[in-house]
Amino acid sequence: QVQVVESGGGLVQAGGSLRLSCAASGSIFSISVMGWYRQAPGKQRELVATATSGGTTNYADSVKGRFTISRDNAKNTVVLQMNSLKPEDTAVYYCNAVVKTRWGTLPNSYWGQGTQVSVSS
Repeated sequence: QVQVVESGGGLVQAGGSLRLSCAASGSIFSISVMGWYRQAPGKQRELVATATSGGTTNYADSVKGRFTISRDNAKNTVVLQMNSLKPEDTAVYYCNAVVKTRWGTLPNSYWGQGTQVSVSS
């Protein structure tokens, strides 16, 4: 079993900052990608940012220059630093980890329970 747990989030005024943290634990052989997705009310879940084990990062155009993702491979953690927040960033943010539980097996995708980020104007 693999557990993915997020922390952080909350309510902030526009222009403010928040930091989201995520840790994966359990039967982990390797994690290829860790990242953050978000889902606003009435909208589909969308990619925010991802980081590979090799250090490659990817960001949604809407957050480039404002959000930074960082990953600690040894600790199986990932952090999303969110600056210059806008009301349109309001959503539930989910952490995702693509995990192999044993050598030679196909990876599976694991999700956290989500954490609310609300940005007031």
